[in-house]
Amino acid sequence: MKSSEKLKHIRNIGIMAHIDAGKTTLTERVLYYTGKTHKIGEVHDGQATMDWMPEEQERGITITSAVTTCFWKDQEIHVIDTPGHVDFTIEVERSLRVLDGAIAVFCAVGGVEPQSETVWHQADRYKVPRIAFINKMDRLGADFENCINQMKERLGAHPLIITIPYGAEDQFKGIIDVIYEKWIYWHDDTLGAEFEEREIPAEMLDEVQNKRNALIEAVAELDDIIMEKYLAEEEISSEEILAAVRTACINLKGTPVFCGTALKNKGVQPLLDAISNFLPSPLDVPPVTGEDPVTKEEISRKTDENAPFSALAFKIQMDGGRKVVFARIYSGSIKEGDDVLNAGRKTKEKASRILQIHANKRERIDFATAGNIVGIMGLKETITGDTLCDPKAPILLEPIDIYKPVISVAVEPKSSADQDKVEQSLKKLAEEDPTFKFKIDEETGQTIISGMGELHLDVLTHRLLREYNAPVKVGKPQVVYRETIQKTNKYLEKFEKEIAGTKQTATVEIELLSLERGSGNKVISKLPPEKIPKLIENAMLDTLKQGLEGGVVRGYPMLDVEVNVIDAIYTEGHSSEIAFRAASSIALRRALEGADPTLLEPIMKLEILVPDNYMGEVIGDLNSRHGRVEGIEPRGAIQVIKGFAPLSKMFGYSTALRSATQGRGNYTMVFSHYEKI
Repeated sequence: MKSSEKLKHIRNIGIMAHIDAGKTTLTERVLYYTGKTHKIGEVHDGQATMDWMPEEQERGITITSAVTTCFWKDQEIHVIDTPGHVDFTIEVERSLRVLDGAIAVFCAVGGVEPQSETVWHQADRYKVPRIAFINKMDRLGADFENCINQMKERLGAHPLIITIPYGAEDQFKGIIDVIYEKWIYWHDDTLGAEFEEREIPAEMLDEVQNKRNALIEAVAELDDIIMEKYLAEEEISSEEILAAVRTACINLKGTPVFCGTALKNKGVQPLLDAISNFLPSPLDVPPVTGEDPVTKEEISRKTDENAPFSALAFKIQMDGGRKVVFARIYSGSIKEGDDVLNAGRKTKEKASRILQIHANKRERIDFATAGNIVGIMGLKETITGDTLCDPKAPILLEPIDIYKPVISVAVEPKSSADQDKVEQSLKKLAEEDPTFKFKIDEETGQTIISGMGELHLDVLTHRLLREYNAPVKVGKPQVVYRETIQKTNKYLEKFEKEIAGTKQTATVEIELLSLERGSGNKVISKLPPEKIPKLIENAMLDTLKQGLEGGVVRGYPMLDVEVNVIDAIYTEGHSSEIAFRAASSIALRRALEGADPTLLEPIMKLEILVPDNYMGEVIGDLNSRHGRVEGIEPRGAIQVIKGFAPLSKMFGYSTALRSATQGRGNYTMVFSHYEKI
C-alpha cells in the first residue's frame, strides 16, 4: 500500500468532556467493539483499561491521558482518552495540540457543563474538528434537544444532527439515523456487539423527516451543489449529504451530533463509523508549520514519510524508572537507533526503542512513519513541547501552552533518610507533569510543591508513596499569588565594579508600564540598532525576563508588567555581559519598588448545582467567602448558581456544600483570572 493510501486510513482522535460525562466508559466500548479488548472494563469497578493507574481506579476518575491504537473496518484509529477534571486540564491541552480530530462527549442530563466549555474552546484554539456524542440518554432527566440548544448558546457550535434518540430515560430504545432513515436497535444479550437496522416506527416518521430536512438546509448553506439541488427541489442522496457533512466538519463549519448510552452499550458503532466518515486523516489537515531554528524563517512539513523527520513530544511518562516520550510524527519516519535533533535545546538524542502504546502496555516496533503517535525511549533531555527532527533538516514547531500553578503545599520527608529519595521523586513527577512545580524555600528550608488544585496535589502526594516509596508529611494548602505594579516608573542604573582585576561598567535605563489584567508580561528593547552589541542586548532582555519571575512584595511572579529598555551605555573594553546582567537586575528591582507593587490573588469561576430549597443557604455561604453571584439558571428541579470567589476562601468547600445540602449539592471550580487583594 502506498504511503498516501495508508495515511488516508489513519485517524488521530481524542475523547474529551466534563468529568463524569462518560469519556472512559465510551472508550472502553470502542476498544471492545474494535476487538482491542475482550472484556468491557467499567470505571465504577476500577477495571477500565484506559484508567490503569491505581489512583484512577480507586477514585473512579481519569488523571492522565492514555493512548491506544485500535482498528475499525479499514481504519487505524489512534485514541487518546483525556481527563475531565479541571486540575488535569494540561492533559487535554497537550493532547489536542497533536490530534487531528476529537469526540466531545456531553451528558444528556447535565448538558454543556463548565469543563465541557473549557475543552471545547481548547479545541477551537488548535482548530481541531469535532464530533459530538450526547451520552446517558437512558438516565433520568435526559434531554437531547436541551443539549443541542446549549451547544449553540454556550459553545457557539453549529450542530449537524446525524442521529436522534428513540425514546429517553428508561424508555430509550435505540437511535435513528436521519441520513439513511433507519432505526438502529441493539440486542442487550450481546453487550451491544450485535445490532440490526429496522424500519422507523410510525410515531417517529415526522420528526425524522424534519430533522433530515433541517440537516440538508444546514449543509446546503455550506455546499453549492447541494444548494442548487435543494433550490431546484431535486433528490439529494445520502452519500451527497455524508460528503457535505464531512467537508463542513473538517473545515470547522459544523459539528456532526450523535447520541446513545455508552454504559448500556447503545450508539457506539455509528460513532465509530463517524470517526472515519467525518474526522480528518493526517492528509486532510494542513502541513505542520514551524520555523528554522537558525534563520527563524517559517517552514512547513507535508505529511509524507519521504519528507525530513519531524515530531512533537507532547507527553512524558516514567515507566519503572525509564522515561517514555510520547510523540506525534508529522513528517518522515523514525526507526530504532536513529539520531534525532531536539531543535529547541540544540542537542542530539538517540531513539533507542520505538513503542506502540496501549494504555500501560507497550509493544516494540521497528519504525514509525508520518501520521502516527508513538512512544520513544532513550531521549534523556526531551520534555513536553520539544520538537524532534532530522539533524540535517531542523525545524522548530510551536510548543504547547503550559498553565501556571495556583495552589501550593509544603511537604517534608517522614524521615531525614528519605530526603534525597523525595527530591529525586519530585523531579520525576515534575518531568511528567509541566503544571507541577517544586522548590526549596531558602528561608525555611521547606520543600514547596505547587499545582492546579487540591485534587492535583493530593494525587501527586499519594503517587510519591505508592510509586516511589517516598512518604511525605503534607502541610495546609497555600494560594500561589502574583504581583503587579500600579503605576509607571523609570530607573537608571550605573553599574561599576572591579571583577577579576578589571573594572566593569554598564549603564541601563528601563521604564515599567502597568498592563491590563490578563495581558501577560512584555520585555521590549527600544534601543536604536547598533547602540550596543546584540549579544549584550539579548543578555539584558533575558535577565529582565527572569527578574519578573520574582516580585518585590513577597517574591511571587510578576504579572501584566511591560519592561522597556530605553537607554544603555556600552564602553569598549570595560563593559561585559556580566556587568549588563547585573545592571539590568538591579534596575528592575529598584524600578519595581517605586512602581507601587501589589499582590494579586487567583479568582475562581464557580458553577454550583443545588436543589431549590437549599439555594438561600448556599448563596449565603458563598457571600461569606467573599464570593459574588453572577446569575442563577434553572435546570429542571436543580438551580445552577454561577459566580466567582477567591481561591483562598474555597479550601474544603466540597465538604461545606455537602453538609449544607445534605449531600445533594455539586459544584465545579475553574481558574478565571487574577484580582488585586
